Order: sequence, then C-alpha cells, then structure tokens
Amino acid sequence: MAVPPPQPHDRLYIGGRWQPPTGDGVLEVVSPHTEAVIARLAAPGVADVDAAVLAARESFDHGPWRRTPVADRVAAIRTLADRYAAREPELAGLVTAEMGAPARFARSAHAKLPGVLMRALADVAATFPWEQTRPGYLGADVLVTHEPVGVVAAIVPWNMPVFLTVAKLIPALLAGCSVVLKPSPETPLDAYLMAELLSDSPIPPGVVSILPGDGELGAHLVAHPGVDKVSFTGSTAAGRRVAAACAPALRTVSLELGGKSAAVVLDDADPEQVATGAQVAALMNGGQACVAQTRILVPRHRYREHVEALSEMVWKLRVGDPADEATDIGPLVSAGQRDRVHGYLEVGLREGAKAVVGGTGAPPGCERGWYVRPTLFTEVEPGMRIATEEIFGPVITVLTHDGDDDAVALADATAYGLSGSVWSADPQRALAVARRIRSGTVGINAAYSMDPVAPFGGVKASGIGREFGREGLAGYLTTKSVSGI
Repeated sequence: MAVPPPQPHDRLYIGGRWQPPTGDGVLEVVSPHTEAVIARLAAPGVADVDAAVLAARESFDHGPWRRTPVADRVAAIRTLADRYAAREPELAGLVTAEMGAPARFARSAHAKLPGVLMRALADVAATFPWEQTRPGYLGADVLVTHEPVGVVAAIVPWNMPVFLTVAKLIPALLAGCSVVLKPSPETPLDAYLMAELLSDSPIPPGVVSILPGDGELGAHLVAHPGVDKVSFTGSTAAGRRVAAACAPALRTVSLELGGKSAAVVLDDADPEQVATGAQVAALMNGGQACVAQTRILVPRHRYREHVEALSEMVWKLRVGDPADEATDIGPLVSAGQRDRVHGYLEVGLREGAKAVVGGTGAPPGCERGWYVRPTLFTEVEPGMRIATEEIFGPVITVLTHDGDDDAVALADATAYGLSGSVWSADPQRALAVARRIRSGTVGINAAYSMDPVAPFGGVKASGIGREFGREGLAGYLTTKSVSGI
C-alpha cells in the first residue's frame, strides 16, 4: 500500500460545506511506521467550533432534517452506506497510514464494520417504536412519542476512528439530530473522507460538521451552550472531565470509557482455543482497544498449560510494517503512546512480574517507528498496576484462580466493567458464569463481538449509556407524553 504523500487540506467541513478556517493553524498527520509527515490539514479553532454549533443549531431549530419522515431518514442513511461501500479500500489504506492498523485488520474491522453498522442501524430505526398509544390508567389514552434530543457534540478517539464515528453519527442522524463531530487530531484523514461522502449525500446542509482537533477544542465544544447532548468515547479520566463540564447545564451525556477486561478461563477449557481467541480478544488493534481482554484468568492447576499456549501464540506474532499483509501487530499510534506502554512494561518488571515473551525495547527490525514488543506477563498478582490499570498496548497479564467463584471475584476486582469473556467446554456453565460477572458485555468462548443490534457499553468506570441497537438509538431521543387523547 502506498502511503499518501504530504499534502495540504485548507478547508474545514462546517455545516455541510467546505469553508476556509478562521485561523492559520495546521494539523500534521505523522506515520507511526516511518515517523514522517504524511498530510497537513487546516486546524480548526474555537471560532470554527462556534460556527459549526451555530449551523447545527439553526438546522435543528429551523431546518428540514428533524421534520423529515423516519422512512426518508432511513433511506438517506442506506444511500450513504452504498456510497461508503465503494470507498472501503481507500479508507482502509488511510487508517493504516494514519494510525498503524495492520492492513488485514484495517480492511476487516476499520473499513468493513462501519458499513455493516450503518445498514444495521438503519434497520433498527425502520422498526423502532417511534410512537405508541397506551391505555391511560386514569381514563383517557396517552400518546408516547420519541423525538430527537437536539444538537449533538460527538467526540471520537483515534483507536477505531471510523467505526466509532459511525456509532455516534448514524444513530444521531436517524434520530433527526444535528451533529458536530470532533475526531482525534491523530486520525483526521478518515474523517475527511467521511465528510466527502456526507457532502454528496441526501443529508441537508447544516446538519453535520466535522472538525478534527485536540482536547482544548473538545472542551470548548463540550461546554458550548448550543449543544444539547455530548457523546464521548475516550479515557475514563477524560470522561470525568466531560461529565463535569456537562453538569452545570444538566446536559445529556453518554460516556464510553476505559476497560481492563478479563477472559475467565474455566478448568475444562482448551488452552489452544483460549490462546487463539486471546490473539483477537487481547491484542486486536495492537491492544489499542477499550474492549481488550488483557487479563487472562486461568485455573491454578492448569496454569502451565495455558502459559505455554499463550506464550507460543505471542511469540509467533509478526510485528512490523502495517502495510505488509503478513503483519499481525503494527506500531502504536504515537510516540507518546509507545512511551506510555514502555513505562508499564518497566513497572511490571519492577513489581515482580515476569515477561516470558517480549519486554522492553523495540522489536527486532523496528528501530524506526513507534513499536512495542508484544509482551506476556506471568507471576502477576491481582493488585499490581499492570493487572489493574488500562495499558492500551499489546500487553497480556496472566493470573490464576481457584474455581468459578474465585474467577468471578477476580474478574470483578477492577474499577472497570466494559467487556469480558468466559471460556469452557460447557456453554451453559460458561453462560452461568457470564451472568455473574459485572460487565456491560461478555462473550462466550470468543472475544466479545460488537453485534450492531446488541447494546454496547460499560458499568462502573467504563461509562454511562449504551451504543448500538435500539438502546443506542434511544440515547439520541427524548420522550414526550401527550395525555387526554
């Protein structure tokens, strides 16, 4: 795959139109593989955010989109999905270039899944109970209607940029909302491709703005008085700041935050199957995934079998150029993220854990680029930082348990509750354990799969609210009751 050459993009997508920025700032997109600048784009400022919110406010209060019949909004999204499908190969290449996702994963997850999600959400909206009449308890009937919440500020991180953009933008549009989307400055190229698709879609002008920017820009957007709802995906620390900013105005907020998820391995599970599953569950996207199950909880009496199988899996991973079809693990997204993960590797060794595969230092042949050696830690105690804090890199910790009750307690011994899995030769036993784990999502004998019709989100420090399915659409709606009909 050819890396796009450095080139300027001197316009911003505000209110459905490409407009010049108010300032002269520049966003530089840097390849995680070569460390070279691959694109330069106009950087928005707070005045551009103000213009975008004003356009969204005007379109919502006075424009046609929220008054458009649901069937027509669904048809518009299906048209957008058709046009998106034609650009999937290009989009996969952009994501590989800007954030280092291996080409195979970029095609199958970063590019393919958003199109699937678009169509699934359109189907959800087509069958959603937008209105219903209920027999009144006091006599007259009651009409219950669902209406768009208003202007939405949607903030998307860099790790799954297209998928998470679609997860927020599409249900908001189907609900009839107007949207100001702020992608991460690390991954603006895919967002600009999405803007191109929107500019040639049935979505009316004014409804959508896309402004890649940093945390300061995001803070201005979140606190803007013209915003009715904030939908945020990112770290738990940042999510707390977002919630605090929304509190004075009692602004609706949904938060999809961090995780430290556990793969609970029961004593009848096959080590080879668990190891194969862990390659996806723990190391997808180089471990840069909020749902990554980086705590593998194995039975104490089968510890050696599982460590051997996991070690072989990690040792065989091919690390290198993300454009190479053979690559399993690409670079991390930035130098700062690489340094953060290296710091955790050093912490783990100081705490007394053993890196049976991997460890500190660059992988062989990867002296340039932001690479980390995929690492498997054993001799890990539950209270260690590497077992309790989200690392967001290709690092697995193996812990032991003494039976199903102990495994559930260990799985829940975390501030987070986003994802998880249970592995067993008996699916019903696995389901019984899954029911007991305090987590928003759990997979049985597989990495948790983000099915578009299944609500996704976490408990505890992993967030508030749900995405996907009817529950995700409902997050962009308010409910009105009309009595006496």
